Amino acid sequence: MKTNILSLLLVVLLFSACSDMLDKTPQGVLVGDEATSTEYADPLVISAYAIWVTGADMNASFTLGNYEVRSDDCYKGGAGPADGDVFHVLEISQGVRSDQWNINDIWRRLYICITRANTALTVLDKVDENAANRNERIAEMRFLRGHAHFLLKQLFHNIVMVDETIPQDDYATLSNTTYTNDEEWQLIADDFQYAYDNLPVSQTDKGRPTRAAAAAYLAKTYLYKAYRQDEQYNVISIDQDDLNQVLTYTNAVITDGQYGLENDYSRNFRANPEFENGKESLWAIQYSIDDGTQFGNVNFGTMLSVPLQLGGQDFRKPSQNLVNSFKTLHGLPEFDNYNDEDYDPNTDTADPRLYHTVAIPGYPYKYNSNYIFDDSWSRNKDYYGVYSSLKENVDPDSPYRVQVNDFWANSMNYIVLRYADVLLMRAEALIELHRSDEALTYINEVRSRAINSNRELINYAPNLDISLYDANKINWTEDYARRALRWERRLEFGMENCRFFDLVRWGIADQVINAFYRSEESKRTYYSEALFTKNKNEYLPIPYSQIAASAGHYTQNYGWTSNN
Repeated sequence: MKTNILSLLLVVLLFSACSDMLDKTPQGVLVGDEATSTEYADPLVISAYAIWVTGADMNASFTLGNYEVRSDDCYKGGAGPADGDVFHVLEISQGVRSDQWNINDIWRRLYICITRANTALTVLDKVDENAANRNERIAEMRFLRGHAHFLLKQLFHNIVMVDETIPQDDYATLSNTTYTNDEEWQLIADDFQYAYDNLPVSQTDKGRPTRAAAAAYLAKTYLYKAYRQDEQYNVISIDQDDLNQVLTYTNAVITDGQYGLENDYSRNFRANPEFENGKESLWAIQYSIDDGTQFGNVNFGTMLSVPLQLGGQDFRKPSQNLVNSFKTLHGLPEFDNYNDEDYDPNTDTADPRLYHTVAIPGYPYKYNSNYIFDDSWSRNKDYYGVYSSLKENVDPDSPYRVQVNDFWANSMNYIVLRYADVLLMRAEALIELHRSDEALTYINEVRSRAINSNRELINYAPNLDISLYDANKINWTEDYARRALRWERRLEFGMENCRFFDLVRWGIADQVINAFYRSEESKRTYYSEALFTKNKNEYLPIPYSQIAASAGHYTQNYGWTSNN
């Protein structure tokens, strides 16, 4: 059993019991106009943390994995197009409707997370300013609120910004266009700034964010904000001041001294206690088993990607395009020809991270030689190919795997922010500030770790070949550096639900996704009807039911009508 903030007060903080806290202040919390100490707010604080594990399920995971099917990294998977049809239409960018349950569900769930944080803040704001831990607890709640708003921004673009100062009676008058896109990003940054200014350097309770976690999220927010979009989502400029903020806050993490890259890439994706909350994990959602509840606080978001042979539903499968992108030529990515021929482990050289990311027929599943992955493990290989996703899953013999009804989940933490992202965010900012020579160091630091991740657990992988970028041998121009950075992000964060949002941030989603559709339609015949519409499919439509309930205060996103 893991000891962390999300397992504290477990019995009293069941999901159904916590829901009452959203609407009223518990009796006895306030004395006059002030609370006597932060302990009166602690149940609400724990409630705000708990929602991140109890409020997600396999169809609406806060990892946003189900919405990553829009990228070139993965296919929907499952039995076929009708199996999870609302995600099939997202995969092909056709037939998406604002009245689909999944679009409304993730909106609703994320705003519940925000409400939990705001409810705690309404009490904390009344605590005496000199009370112990007051500002720290406020910082934690603003961090959680910033996290939820960030995910909503990635998904929906125009969102409702709500904090604890807005009376609930006024919620019906709020609009999703009160603020500009830049203003919304700045409000999110403001939450993380308060967190950065008030959080401690370290936390005893794993799961509570630290100052470095807030710095990393500040950098990430300013990086997204830097790519200025017009009302049609076209990237029209890259703001230099925002990029300099990225440098400031990535430097704060790097110089913190507590964090760094794991020696082996695999250590980020193993459930063993000795690996979780390691030096690369800046902030992670904490999961547990054997904690006194029926199944434990397990990660439901992993359940659908378990292969058929291991009792799973075989959803969210790595694409052939992603697998091909790991091919190398003289140790470097094959930028131009990587997708001409499909990866063959017998003849092609590859980046070691491939075998940590993708289960490949003929090789051990999750490093366990007792389970040789086979194409029969796929539910519908003719539709979705023969690969499976590894990072979010665990060794089949692991004690951290648990059956929940007819599905298999696990207790491995979900890392929201890891140190490799800090290095690559810094490299990206440097490149766009026309300092590409400086970016080389950070890209190579990530690649150096990948070089050293080829023997500890994947000594069975054939033909591994990866090298650092050498400016003396290649023409390290700004354009080349940008291409290398973007490729490195795909390799480093493959199947970690980053790819689609990266493409949208860079303003190239339509180019990349449509090229992907055309290159794969001979293998995935259902892609013959796929088409990504620029100035529309970058974001989900605002849910129809939310617009209807807003009495005209919500505006549908550009490119969408109210129900399509």
